[in-house]
Amino acid sequence: VARLAGDVPGLSDFQVLAGMMRLLRPLGDGHAFVLPAQDSKDTQLGLPVKFYRFTEGLFVTAASEAYRQLIGAQVLSVDGHPADDVLAAVEPLISRDNDQQVTWIGPEVLRWTPLIHALGLISDPGQATLTVRFGDQATGTVAVESVADRYTSLTAPRPAGWISLPDTVGAPMPLYLRNSDAPYWFEYLPDSAVVYFQFNGVGDQPLEAIAAFCERLFTFIDNRQVCKLVIDLRWNGGGNTYLVQPLLHRLIGCTKINQRGCLYVIIGRGTFSAAQNTATAIERETNAIFVGEPTGSRPNFIGETIPFTLPYSKALANVADLYWQTSWPMDHRPWIAPELYAPPSFEAYSQNRDPAMEAILSCREHLPGF
Repeated sequence: VARLAGDVPGLSDFQVLAGMMRLLRPLGDGHAFVLPAQDSKDTQLGLPVKFYRFTEGLFVTAASEAYRQLIGAQVLSVDGHPADDVLAAVEPLISRDNDQQVTWIGPEVLRWTPLIHALGLISDPGQATLTVRFGDQATGTVAVESVADRYTSLTAPRPAGWISLPDTVGAPMPLYLRNSDAPYWFEYLPDSAVVYFQFNGVGDQPLEAIAAFCERLFTFIDNRQVCKLVIDLRWNGGGNTYLVQPLLHRLIGCTKINQRGCLYVIIGRGTFSAAQNTATAIERETNAIFVGEPTGSRPNFIGETIPFTLPYSKALANVADLYWQTSWPMDHRPWIAPELYAPPSFEAYSQNRDPAMEAILSCREHLPGF
C-alpha cells in the first residue's frame, strides 16, 4: 500500500487502478472489485468482441458487425504478445474465490483496453491489434478499435446487438444458448422424458417470481412422464440466495426426481455467488449428479455486493463482509467439481453442440460413482 501511494504521482489513472486491483487479490474474495469513476467515456472503452477460453485456447465467440470476420477465430496474440502471456499478465489483477473465476473473468478483462494499455501490453489505449487463426487455418492481423461500451455481463454468451458464433452455424441452437438472457425457464424434451430447466439469475421477475415458477415447474413434473430433471446453472452469476428456498424444498420433496440418476445439475466457471449457494445446497440435500466443469466459487465463501465510492478518485469499490457457510464447516474445497466432466470445447461450440447435455442424455445404466 505504501509503495503504491508513493508511486501515484508518476502513474496514470489506470496504472493506479491496476495497483489497487492487485491489492485486492490477496483477500481471496471473489466479490471484491474496484472500478474507475463511471462518468467518463474513456473508462468504459472496450473492444467490441467477446473472448472465451475453451480447452483449445482463446477464441472470439461474438462481435459487432464491424468485426464480423473475427467470429470463430482463435486469438494467437495481442499487439505481438502471445495470448497466454496477456492472460497471465491480467491474472494478478483479478479477485477470485478460486482459479475458475480467472478463467471466467480474464477474457473479459482483455476487452478493457485502457487497463491493458496501463499494463504495457498495447501501445494505444483505444485499440488492439489481434493476430488470429481463422476457421480455414489462415492467420492474419486485425486492428480492433475500442468503443464506449457499458456491456459488462460476465456470463451472457450472446451479447445483445452483436453477432454470435452460434447464430452463424447451420445446426439448431442448443438449449443452453437459446434463452440465456432469460432468468429462468424450462422446456420438456418428450423423446427422452427430460425436463431442462435453465436458471440464469437468482432474482424475482415481475411477471413470475421464482417461488411461483417453481410451483409451475414441479406441477408439470408431477403431471407428466418425466425421468430426469436437468438444472443448468452454468451462466448463473448470482443474485439473492434467500429466493432459492422454494426450489430447494420442492427438490427435496419430489421423490420422482430426487433419486440417483434422475436429477442433474450443470455447473461451470460462471456459477457464482447465489448460484454457488444454490449448487452447494442442492449437493448437500439431494441426490443430484453434477455435470460440466468446476464452479466459479467455493462451497463456503465470503460474498456480498454493497459498493461504495472512494472520495477523491470517485472509483467504485466493493469488499464483501458476509460469510456464507452453506456447506459443512470443514468443507475447504475450492469449488464443486463435476462427477461427469464435460468442459466447454471450441469444437463442440462451433457445431452448436452441448457436451454437458450429451453426457447427461447418454448416462443411463452406468451412473458416476457406481
